Amino acid sequence: MKKSLYTIALTVLAVFASSCQEDFLEEQPNQQLSLEQLREAAKTDPSLLTAFADGIYSTMYQTGTGGTTNHTDFGQKGYDIYADMLASDMVLAGTTYGWYSDIARYQATKDFTVNTTYQPWRYYYRIIFGANSLIELLGGNDATQTDASRTHLMGQAKALRAYAYFYLTQFFSTGYGDGSQKILPIYNTTTVPAQPRSTTAEVYEFIVKDLDAAVVALQGFNRTAKLQVDQTVAKGLLSYALAARGTPADLQRVVTLTNEIVATTPYRILNPNEVVAQFDAAGQITNRTTAGFNNIASPSWIWGVDLLPAYGLNLISWWGQVDIFTYSYAWAGDPKAIDKSLYDAIRPNDIRKGQFVASNLQPRNKFFAPNRVIGQQRQVETDYVYMRLEEFVLLNAEAKAKLGQEGPAKDALKTLLARRMTSAADYLYVDALRGQALLDEIHLQTRIELWGEGKSYLSLKRNKRTVTRGSNHLFEAGNSFAWNSDELTFEIPQAEVLNNPLLNQ
Repeated sequence: MKKSLYTIALTVLAVFASSCQEDFLEEQPNQQLSLEQLREAAKTDPSLLTAFADGIYSTMYQTGTGGTTNHTDFGQKGYDIYADMLASDMVLAGTTYGWYSDIARYQATKDFTVNTTYQPWRYYYRIIFGANSLIELLGGNDATQTDASRTHLMGQAKALRAYAYFYLTQFFSTGYGDGSQKILPIYNTTTVPAQPRSTTAEVYEFIVKDLDAAVVALQGFNRTAKLQVDQTVAKGLLSYALAARGTPADLQRVVTLTNEIVATTPYRILNPNEVVAQFDAAGQITNRTTAGFNNIASPSWIWGVDLLPAYGLNLISWWGQVDIFTYSYAWAGDPKAIDKSLYDAIRPNDIRKGQFVASNLQPRNKFFAPNRVIGQQRQVETDYVYMRLEEFVLLNAEAKAKLGQEGPAKDALKTLLARRMTSAADYLYVDALRGQALLDEIHLQTRIELWGEGKSYLSLKRNKRTVTRGSNHLFEAGNSFAWNSDELTFEIPQAEVLNNPLLNQ
């Protein structure tokens, strides 16, 4: 019975989320169940609501969820690659097949007609539509829930809606600014007609309100899988949104939230043997089962998905695009590498330098299928990470530094570096940093620690940075790009412009 309910939920979600356009919002879709029918069915079988939520979560890792057949269209991790390439920390080191080449060339950000621009818009609004659908199944935005399970589902739905809106603000606006720029349409139900763009301030207020509600609603929720949003994930998303808005009050809340995440959750900073592949004198890996950023059981992973062969991921996947040990593009001609200038900035006694192969700067010792046979993993079983503890150690240090709490900021930073440097002497330099130099170091360590995880783009934008491409980029090598340049932000896609007559009102 559970399997049939799950199938029903996925089918309904596919119908309702297939577009954000009004003509798809049918009250009684042909040969499908409507939301009203599902709401009635859920009264006698509440497990249907959980199944519906599972359908939304599957959007985050399934292919085609950005509405295209592109081999870059596989959910959140695909847009993590977008982010890393836009920030120039990830290099497209070959173009045999050419996926992501329009991102690496900064062409897609200047052309609102291409699918590369359309994909993230469609994907994140699909998540929003799914979340709104679940909220309506639960009675609406302001409904009082009758039991804990429904309360927890409402918290997950609002957190997912906020997650999607937050990433839309990153990809489709230059930053918070004074809050007056009109950036995105807000939809808080499935039935609201096409909407004009709301201001940055209005969108962030909506995001923060949703996440505040989610944090409360998810109190006491013990999830069954790391794919589900729990209170810690909601606090993490809220920390990112507040840090991006960046008022002093917001930053103080970031400090409070990240302190809570670091001090009161079961997660911990990864140890050296968990961060990089290590080898014996014969060149054989000695920590195959602990390293690799490939296992949902990792002690620092807060949010991620346990990928199974049944999910059918292979060529079209994050692993296929980044990991040379997976049978796909990274192996066959489109390898990914770290920006050489960033690699050179990693100190010699920093174990993370060993995550990359010195000869070609590929991340073979950070991300790898455990067997480490080139091109072998065909059906992807290595897992996806969306959020881990180290992000909040760094965000904590950043917020403290911006608030002038330099001593505590250095302490937070050194907490991480103590697990990344050979000895304490290697990070003593942090004690001498002040002002902008301290902020520069925190930003640098964020880029190093989270390389390949889609987070340096968020740091670049909220910290208003300029990036200069290293010599190993195939395109624009040596050129510099500021956070608010046309190259780093997408335009609203043509499909939305054509189908939303209120967009520019």
